[in-house]
Amino acid sequence: MAEIKYYLDENLHVVIATELNRNGIDTVTARDLGKLGDTDPNHLARAREMGCVLCTQDDDFLCLAASGIEHAGIAYRRPSKFSIGVWVNGLIDLHEKRTAEEMVNEVKYI
Repeated sequence: MAEIKYYLDENLHVVIATELNRNGIDTVTARDLGKLGDTDPNHLARAREMGCVLCTQDDDFLCLAASGIEHAGIAYRRPSKFSIGVWVNGLIDLHEKRTAEEMVNEVKYI
């Protein structure tokens, strides 16, 4: 059973990735990959190819998942002014409770 890895889209603050990596959780951002401005379907496909749960505040990813597009999992939270700590704690909790295999084609609300 593989551990969850995360891919943060460009709408999430990079500090979230820094904190997750500091806690030993493999996390990459769209910025790290030089993919700012890429399309949502491309982000989702790239995350799937990398075996990463895509983390986002963008409702469009919920629509993509509902359309049946295969993905390695989506972690979603509505946009909020005070969300960095909520994201970090929520993703650590998800990482501790679920495996990568359990997240395939699943959407979890943070």
